[in-house]
Amino acid sequence: MSTIDLLTLLHERGALLDGHFRLSSGRHSNRFIQKFRILEDPALVEAVAREIADHFRDVYPTVVVSAAVGGIVLGYEVAKQLGTKAIFVEKENGVPALRRSFTLSPHDRALVVEDVVTTGGSTREVIDVVRARGAHVVGVGVIVMRNRVDFGVSTHALLDLPIVSFDPAECPQCRNGDPIDDPGSRRTTASA
Repeated sequence: MSTIDLLTLLHERGALLDGHFRLSSGRHSNRFIQKFRILEDPALVEAVAREIADHFRDVYPTVVVSAAVGGIVLGYEVAKQLGTKAIFVEKENGVPALRRSFTLSPHDRALVVEDVVTTGGSTREVIDVVRARGAHVVGVGVIVMRNRVDFGVSTHALLDLPIVSFDPAECPQCRNGDPIDDPGSRRTTASA
């Protein structure tokens, strides 16, 4: 159970937005979580990371792995709380990869961390990269879970916040002609 009242903090920080949004997954929603309103405050990041680290401490992670760019700050702080190293997965020619001489081995016990999960796509990409290197995924720690996603490992979210999202072809706001905002950091299509 989280000792941080994340829902209140999201509201107080203006991080829970209403409107018509294109999510980084490509889906559309009438609500958006601006995660950087949490990640901009080092004291709050430390508290959130401690909650995640404490939940997974007993599975003895040897490394924390996150997705670039949004997960780097969180991954670093969770690793600091656990006393492990922190690495991140980023795209190389559009493919998720470990770069910057980051390594994993079959002896590593990886805790994957994510800020906000909608479809779980970026988290699955990180898990796939970790497993491709032979490391064992011991869990997934998440700040906000918009939709319950099964990653096939122990998953802990500090806040379950179900928010409806739509395939663009089925979005009622698109049908109404509502203008769309695109605040996400990861795109599902290549930009020119």
